[in-house]
Amino acid sequence: MSVAAPPRPAPAPDRRVPEQKAAPPRSDGWRWYTLLGVLVGWLVAWEFLQGKQTLEIGVSENTDFHRWLNGIRDDVDAARDDNWFLQYVIGGISDALDWTVETLQELFSVPAFPRPVPEVGWLGVVALAVLAALVFAGVRIAALVAVSMLAFGYFGYWEESIDLLIITGVAVAICVLIGLPLGIWMSRSKAATVAITPVLDVMQTMPSFAYLTPLVLFFGIGPASAVVTTLIFALPPLVRISAHALRSVSPSTVEATTSMGSTSGQMLRKVELPMARRTIIVGLNQTTMAALSMATIAALIDGPGLGEPVLTALQSLNVGDAFVSGLCIVIMAIMLDRTTTAISERSDASARARQDPRLRRIVLAVGAVLTVVAVYLSRTYSRFAAFPDSPDLGDPLSNRVSRATNSFVDTFGETTDRFKDFVSFELINPLELRLAESPWWLMAGVLVAVAFLLGGVRATASTMICLLIILGSGLWNETMNTLTTVLVAAAMVMLLGVVVGVWMGRNRRVDSWIRPILDALQTMPPFVYLVPALALFSTSRFTAIFAAIAFAAPVAIKLVADGIRGVSPSTVEAADSAGTGRWQMITKVQLPMARSGVVLAANQGLLFVLSMVVIGGLVGGGGLGFLVVSGFSQREDFGKGLAAAIAIVALGVMLDRITQHTAARYGRVTTR
Repeated sequence: MSVAAPPRPAPAPDRRVPEQKAAPPRSDGWRWYTLLGVLVGWLVAWEFLQGKQTLEIGVSENTDFHRWLNGIRDDVDAARDDNWFLQYVIGGISDALDWTVETLQELFSVPAFPRPVPEVGWLGVVALAVLAALVFAGVRIAALVAVSMLAFGYFGYWEESIDLLIITGVAVAICVLIGLPLGIWMSRSKAATVAITPVLDVMQTMPSFAYLTPLVLFFGIGPASAVVTTLIFALPPLVRISAHALRSVSPSTVEATTSMGSTSGQMLRKVELPMARRTIIVGLNQTTMAALSMATIAALIDGPGLGEPVLTALQSLNVGDAFVSGLCIVIMAIMLDRTTTAISERSDASARARQDPRLRRIVLAVGAVLTVVAVYLSRTYSRFAAFPDSPDLGDPLSNRVSRATNSFVDTFGETTDRFKDFVSFELINPLELRLAESPWWLMAGVLVAVAFLLGGVRATASTMICLLIILGSGLWNETMNTLTTVLVAAAMVMLLGVVVGVWMGRNRRVDSWIRPILDALQTMPPFVYLVPALALFSTSRFTAIFAAIAFAAPVAIKLVADGIRGVSPSTVEAADSAGTGRWQMITKVQLPMARSGVVLAANQGLLFVLSMVVIGGLVGGGGLGFLVVSGFSQREDFGKGLAAAIAIVALGVMLDRITQHTAARYGRVTTR
């Protein structure tokens, strides 16, 4: 998940009022008693009905729906040369993207025949990147870019790193061409907002894995499919944030400009876009990070880049190589994040006014001259074209990590195994037994009842539709297995979120220590989280859960902390003066009043966990994620893999709608 769109912080209560109180309405108490009754009734019924009508199918068994999907794949393959849409539209887009990526690769990363090296060697590429950072982001970011680019080469992954930058860059460029006009349209048209918002909701709710299989059907595997997958996943943040930025432009400024006779186009170019520029660049930052995350996962469909060595290392259980290639991904994520953030800050007029324009022109002129020289040298001399083999930092680091991992496993292996076994046998297996071994109709009824009691009628309608889709996919039992893993991981995430979030929310010094760590963890693409999980627990279902917890915990912790900090200081002071103890303050005052932040944390935690649990199919997570991967690798399992992707989407939408409507119902705060 799920890099998903940036979660919205919990709204702070109005501090102008002297006292606030949390609202669960007393009349809603019957819902909780009914919910308890539903759960107890389900457990009692399970004792008598377990193992019956579970809709479990064999590993190699395909349903009629799976075979129908295989037939569609065969029909698409057969019609590629005859169908004008597949040949000229889809084929044209695919060819254009392949040509763009391959041209950029020959320019910067791979040999350009008949040259044994790219058109621009490593020295020229580094110089061009540093100059771009200098122009748009400043001296500090230029230094960061230089160090990062050199690190890619010295760690032994120069070509793969540049390929990943190419895929990410092409996808982001297309996102800007599509997303900015859509954002402008949504900011000016309520009808466009109503039509586009549900599409963006589905795009952001879908775990990243679910994009891969259907796109492979039309674009095949390779650079084109990787770019399309990446841009679809990365597009929603830019569209949403651009629309929000343009709507937030001061109405008085717009009215004044209109009264002076400005046309709609002039208003957009001279007023709205300049005033919304900083926020739009924040959207570009989110889109860039989402694109990097998805471009890495696109290695599963033969997308070039750093995802390939990570995937190879994970498949061979080579923790050292996985760590080094994953480290390069982290370095790239930090570089891109800091660069786009700096561009956003420099877009502020006051920030530009503090600079000496004459000094800046001199620095840029010198940088441009040095860049031209560097590009010339990289095209002329081989030592400046192919990245040098020494010093080699990658192999020694890989060997050290492998030795350290082996030493850690030898020392603490029994402890980690006991912890893994405890979670597996005491939490995962009992819950899975009850979810997956319940009759499908009983489990569906329980989920519908939970949706109604927590989220209301709209959540119930969404849940019923999603359950019908899951039934139609023919993978009900596998979906319940995945739901088990998601619920266990989400419970642990919320436990961490509440404990650490309350600690941060009540102590600003602790917040100042922990928040930068959480920010850094949120920068990392999800693929990277599999490396430490694999090192600690080898391949198992718990490995996927551990990676999901590490991936989802930062967002949950920050949302809870922001919710606790948003509680009215006057209310806290009044409770403190009444002699309320620390534990009572947390449980009776702060957590109830921060309920909106806690429920939002649960929503985002669930979605992040689902996206990571599915990726965990690569390291023994099983469930729907494993079936998606199997659909890529084995032609006869394509239909089953596509059905698994459909089931993942339905499961994600169902969990999202239940938690969103629950947040809307129980996350409100009333005042008196």
